[in-house]
Amino acid sequence: MSECGFTKKDWALFREKIADWQEAYMDKLNKEYIELLSGEGRPSEKFWALEERIRNDKKDTGVQLRMSRSNCISNIVSLLREGAITMADLEEFSGELKENIRFITK
Repeated sequence: MSECGFTKKDWALFREKIADWQEAYMDKLNKEYIELLSGEGRPSEKFWALEERIRNDKKDTGVQLRMSRSNCISNIVSLLREGAITMADLEEFSGELKENIRFITK
């Protein structure tokens, strides 16, 4: 049975996977921060550039999100757009959910 373009199984699968997706995304961000701090420039410039990056990045769904059934599809779309996940990460999800995601992201 479907609700809002995804199944109960999809919702359970999303809840199961989101923590790992977010950890992987934050690991990617941390590596980018290390590159920023290791690069050329004055320490103060790097500090403020990092502060701005973190301020912006912490708004990403890959870092924090509102966990609710009604936000499931929009959270997945945001994760895709941020590069936190790819369509390959949705392989186990229903065809209905994947089709809705493809429709929204085209």
